[in-house]
Amino acid sequence: MNLQRFIIQTGIGIDQHGQDMTKAAQRAVEDAIRRNCLCGLKEIFSVSSMDDIMVEVTIAAPYPDKVNQAAVLEVLPFGRRTCKVVQGGMVVVGQKDPKYGDKTDEYLIANACVTVKLDLDNVKIPR
Repeated sequence: MNLQRFIIQTGIGIDQHGQDMTKAAQRAVEDAIRRNCLCGLKEIFSVSSMDDIMVEVTIAAPYPDKVNQAAVLEVLPFGRRTCKVVQGGMVVVGQKDPKYGDKTDEYLIANACVTVKLDLDNVKIPR
């Protein structure tokens, strides 16, 4: 296997109410991939199935143990997916409002890095 990076995308996600770290992480991944079209994978490299590419997600979160990695990967539309969560992101003081399910006044902010990789042994490389 000869995996090489094709694109690196970054995003930010915030949960202002409810203090749901997974929701902030999902929003960060969605932000990272929202404005990209990977048409070159099929048009240039002749990738036969988008499920054959590797998609690696790294989440930086202030409460890494509160991130449901499987739920984060569900927002990706294709690929063989992996996720790791590291310490990072931010917590800022917001406003506690019980009607929104708030337990604290924290806003949770997560960062995402989404890396798409190709196995160069299984694609046609243009000459």
